[in-house]
Amino acid sequence: MTTSLSSISDLFLSRIEDFRLTSIYNTSGSTALNVYVEPWLLDSIVEFSEICTQDLTYTECDGLVEGYFTETLTLENKIILSLLMAISWLSKSVQETSQMRNFVTDRDFKTFSAAQNLSAKIQLLNAKREEVSQRLVSYGYKHNDWSSWQNQEFGS
Repeated sequence: MTTSLSSISDLFLSRIEDFRLTSIYNTSGSTALNVYVEPWLLDSIVEFSEICTQDLTYTECDGLVEGYFTETLTLENKIILSLLMAISWLSKSVQETSQMRNFVTDRDFKTFSAAQNLSAKIQLLNAKREEVSQRLVSYGYKHNDWSSWQNQEFGS
């Protein structure tokens, strides 16, 4: 048995609130939604693959078949991937708000609620990055082969 994209994206979607994703799901279904969120999963795989204890080989969606991992991932690994997806999603949201600055003057942008929204999103993004970074460090320590270290073998 393998792990499907939807099992990760369900965890990801439970962490965020985005009317566009809800709209995609309501109008086009889960296949279209999976195609839309898959790039965030791919970013997450790259971020996590170096320390993950499982093989993160992933076959992408092709429009008809849902993307899947070659291995059945543990719940811990699925949660970490979903957290990393949320960071990618939030980064995109911050960039969209930053782009708004190009369409209004600095004075208007400062009094416009988008400026406060951007500041709050940046703070949230930084907090989430720190939270996930700490989780990845803890994961690395938890899954390290300490017996090799005792024998002065530090390579992998």
